[in-house]
Amino acid sequence: MTKKMNAVGYTKYLPIDDPKSLFDFTTDIPEPEPHDLLVKVEAVSVNPVDVFTRQSQKEPLKDPKIIGWDAVGTVEKVGSKTNRFSVGDRVFYSGSHVRPGCDSEYQTVDERIVGIAPHSLDNAHAAAMPLTSLTAWEAMFEQMNIDFYDRNEQNHKKSILIINGAGGVGSIATQLAHRANLQVISTAGKDETKQWELDHGSDIVVDYHDDIIKQIHDKGFKYVDYILDLRNLDAYWDEICELIAPSGTIVSITGSGKSLDMSKLKEKRARFAWEYMFTKSEFHTPDMITQHEILDKISIMLDEGNLVSTLTKQFGPINAENLRKATKLVESKQMIGKVVVANDEKEK
Repeated sequence: MTKKMNAVGYTKYLPIDDPKSLFDFTTDIPEPEPHDLLVKVEAVSVNPVDVFTRQSQKEPLKDPKIIGWDAVGTVEKVGSKTNRFSVGDRVFYSGSHVRPGCDSEYQTVDERIVGIAPHSLDNAHAAAMPLTSLTAWEAMFEQMNIDFYDRNEQNHKKSILIINGAGGVGSIATQLAHRANLQVISTAGKDETKQWELDHGSDIVVDYHDDIIKQIHDKGFKYVDYILDLRNLDAYWDEICELIAPSGTIVSITGSGKSLDMSKLKEKRARFAWEYMFTKSEFHTPDMITQHEILDKISIMLDEGNLVSTLTKQFGPINAENLRKATKLVESKQMIGKVVVANDEKEK
């Protein structure tokens, strides 16, 4: 008889206050494919992608769908072609958007997108890190081609504007940009978020309620070399085009950009790219293994104190009720940092 596990899922989109928007159910424990690990999940985080995935469900599903794309857990079983992990290893990862998520007792995940969890962090603090760290790293050090290691003196001459520096990705991007020795400018709207960004690597914080172009000019920057949009590309496009330096690079993770006038970038020969952390795992790209490598780097940086976890709120244990609470916080769009649901933690 197939062994069962507890899981949390949904069959149709409902407002998060509805008890049926996310509900507990039981299902079969999955068997690992050749490159997979079977992980016993101990902590998960909620991200905007969880919200977008639920909202995009237009037709009711026959079987519940499991979401969740941030996890920490212990390897219980390995696939026939795995060679990087062993049973008993404590791991963290974000997973794949085209496979069942981590809001379950067990999950199978391709080892090529998994890292060893930081030894110095508990499950909740570690679970806050994978998706946002991968997104920030890929955006800056792959899409923008910033050299994280060897060009720190040159990097110090470069500036980056991070739009929404207090969110999940922004809270990591400011730290990584600071470690890369860039001049870091970020946007915020409240005293609390301004201080958070300064504490997490920003050199200058500008108020998005006011003219950000004027504020940045007043700080001595005519242009910025890199712009990372983490909020709303359509809303900031005119400012972005005005502020980007000649031959500069713009990267966005937002789902906007429906009516962008790309001709505004022509005169400056500026570059634009989307960052989507799930591309590698969805299409099994040749560089898929880099997510394993990035997570191992992030884990070491956390253990050495060169990065800090961005956990600010947690619930426990992992069940539908607590995941609804966490999701409601993310849907409010007022979150600073990350919210986690962990089996070994109570609400904090």
